[in-house]
Parts: sequence; C-alpha cells; structure tokens
Amino acid sequence: MTVLETLRNFFIPGALYEPEEIVPASPTTYSVRPLTADHLDELLRLNLRCFRKGDNYSKYTFVYLLNEPRSISYRMVAENGELVAFAFLMSNDNGSAHITTIGVAPEHRRRGVAARLLEHIEQAAKAREITTLALEVRVGNSAAQNLYHRFGFNVVQRINKYYNNGEDCFLMMKAIF
Repeated sequence: MTVLETLRNFFIPGALYEPEEIVPASPTTYSVRPLTADHLDELLRLNLRCFRKGDNYSKYTFVYLLNEPRSISYRMVAENGELVAFAFLMSNDNGSAHITTIGVAPEHRRRGVAARLLEHIEQAAKAREITTLALEVRVGNSAAQNLYHRFGFNVVQRINKYYNNGEDCFLMMKAIF
C-alpha cells in the first residue's frame, strides 16, 4: 500500500471506497445556480461520491476555490433542491482559464448535466473575455473525453502518471470567442 493510500485510509473511512450501488434518479428538471461557501458541506459529500477512487479535492481546496476572486463556480440542482453536480473554473491574467473539476452525482449521469454546466462555464468565460479553456481528463475516461470533444476541446498533450493512482491524463484545450 502506498503512503498516500495509508494516509487516506487514516483520515477517510474505508467504507467510502466500497462500491456504491447506483440507482438512477427519478426524472427531474435541473437548474444551474452559483456555488458558494454556504454549500460547502453538501459539496464535500457529493465530491466524495463523484470521485470515489481518489483525486477528489480536500475541504481546504474547496474553501480556497470558493473564496478565490479568480474562481468561478456553479452547481446544478434538481427540482427538489438537491445538489447533483458542480464545476469550477479558475481564470488566469493572460485570458486563459482552467476547468479544475466537474462532478456529477452517479445517479444523474448521462442526462446532459455536465454538458449544461460546460455551456454555462463557457458563457461565463466569454463574459470575462477569456479566450482559452484547458482541462485534464483521465486517459481511461472515454465518456468525458467524448463530451469534451463535442464541445470543441482537443488533446494537446498526454501527461504521464498525473493522477494519484498513476493513471495518465490528457490535457485538452479549446479556444473560445
């Protein structure tokens, strides 16, 4: 067991890493809303469910992102008010921005939720005169890669052993106007 896994198991109960039975959510409508520090506890719970095998952000990372003036964050909520997805964008001074994370609850996947968040992020980026978006995606996550390709992102680099488990990622970029 790696040192990182040992530390993770010390701070986070192993039950969080056991397989979760995913039952698709009932049909619902979704709306995009701002994500603020008021949603931190709910965000942390959803983050662990979205990224069960690690590489999820810590509470401190989310606190930073939620309070950083260059960060843009959104949440997707179901009609009952439940948080079902989130996204963060960090802008740079040079007209570029980095989509740092997008998470969708397993039971709400394959419903266009991530696509709606991406559309919203892109519109917010354009409003801030951002011209280039970048993100990283696991080499093994073909569903996400296909979504990003549909949105005009292209692979510009493969980064070896990017994730905690040693998996490579693709750096993808898109010019927006």
